[in-house]
Amino acid sequence: MAPLAAVILAIASFATAAPSLSARQAITSLSATQISAFKPYSFYAAAGYCSPASTLAWNCGANCNGANPAFHPVASGGDGDSVQFWYVGVDSTLGTVIVAHQGTDPSQILAIVTDSDFFLGTLDPTLFPGLSSSIEVHSGFRDEQAKTATQILTAVQTALSQFGVKKVTIVGHSLGGAIALIDSVYLPLHITGVTFQTIVYGLPRVGNQAFADRASIGSTVTHINNKEDIVPILPGMFLGFHHPTGEVHIQDSGAWDACPGEDNSSDLCTTGDVPNIFEGDEGDHDGPYDGVEMSC
Repeated sequence: MAPLAAVILAIASFATAAPSLSARQAITSLSATQISAFKPYSFYAAAGYCSPASTLAWNCGANCNGANPAFHPVASGGDGDSVQFWYVGVDSTLGTVIVAHQGTDPSQILAIVTDSDFFLGTLDPTLFPGLSSSIEVHSGFRDEQAKTATQILTAVQTALSQFGVKKVTIVGHSLGGAIALIDSVYLPLHITGVTFQTIVYGLPRVGNQAFADRASIGSTVTHINNKEDIVPILPGMFLGFHHPTGEVHIQDSGAWDACPGEDNSSDLCTTGDVPNIFEGDEGDHDGPYDGVEMSC
């Protein structure tokens, strides 16, 4: 089994709903090999900040052809203002379709997660047929994902057909991670016969408990948080928001720890390590994630 697949399965095997004492004791550090297996996806998430023209040509420098030369772009879009950048393509070495969403800078994401759109709301039943009405997400994130949902679905279907791969990997950082997590529920509702994994960075809380539980069903989710980044503790749990399972927390020492459960309260995990915004550091939000900074 490939190193990344092994570590993601190990993280997923701890899919307990609460950070019990046994779960906290089960926190494990990733090996250097396991950490390095995430690096191609870290670069793909960083490339989400690059313009659609450059990602479609795959000529945006170190984050694109420099880091992942086996990538074949299929489609891209967004204007970086009213619609976040996005791109879709295939990595022939990793054997997966890549779906990437642009994030935003820390000051903007803090405004987004706390503005008037932070209220929980249901998902559009046309885009998300058959989902329970108990599943609710951040209204602002929901509306951002809806802007590009059908375009991305078409691009993924095209990529799967053209290249014959059987896997889809959805990546993003910050706001891009939030959109990616909603995509991880959306895309499996419309595409069958393939496996999905979601690898996101600096992820804010996106939805309620029902959404957090559902996000881990259609796609294997890993969300990687850097040190004392404050974005992953927002919006607050007291507002009804919860993270899915699959957290990996980068410690000040540089160790990467797999945190079982949802919102594990151990001080080795983000919820315990950053109990409030005053004890966090906005400067940790963009990385580095094993040397990768989240910018174009």
